[in-house]
Amino acid sequence: MTVTVKDLPGLDCGVCGFRTCEALAQQLPANHDLLKRCIYFSDKQKPAAPIPVAAPPAPAACGACAIASTPAGTDPWRDSLGREFDFYLDHFPSEPGPREIILPHNPLLTRELSLQPGDTLIGRPLGMSCGCPITHCGVVMQADPRTGVIVWCVTGPLRPRQQGYKDLGYYIAEGYEGLVRKRRCELKIGMRYFFQPTMCMLQWRHSGLVNYLNRTPEALQIRVEGLWIG
Repeated sequence: MTVTVKDLPGLDCGVCGFRTCEALAQQLPANHDLLKRCIYFSDKQKPAAPIPVAAPPAPAACGACAIASTPAGTDPWRDSLGREFDFYLDHFPSEPGPREIILPHNPLLTRELSLQPGDTLIGRPLGMSCGCPITHCGVVMQADPRTGVIVWCVTGPLRPRQQGYKDLGYYIAEGYEGLVRKRRCELKIGMRYFFQPTMCMLQWRHSGLVNYLNRTPEALQIRVEGLWIG
């Protein structure tokens, strides 16, 4: 059976090790076994039927956004659990993935692991800083041995599989930086919004306080801190 990108789930979750479903589909003619990496594809190599889930009543959106009534399943402003959000957060084109500012639960690890730009890490955001159930993988952009603060770009699981990694353990997600190309309301500094990271493996909404905005010719540059998930 020939599998094309139209047959794949289109979630771009990254679990298979490729950034998008399209990237996986491009490799299938040469190595059909890669299809086994897609956890949303059935063993019989047919698209897995989605599990019907009743969407919970959506709360009012942050940021005083006006919401248009849209039939279920067609609203681009709802996450995979049917919850509303205000904007999509994209990563900078020059970087390998979303930029995240993090702090290890033991800040001394930044020094003990001798973290340097280019190092590959794995870790999981724990507790109030998100509580995301997914182990994050990424590449270090900056590491401050004095404070322990790390700026990294989340890249997905393929890089550590191929190159090895340093294990950061649990960490606190302090903030995100990126670009906003799609939004449904005006964004203001000092306001808290729900947002959807475009490369989130779970396609869940996040919440954060906007404390930096810069209008560029390409898009709106933004930093959000005080992160929650859900």
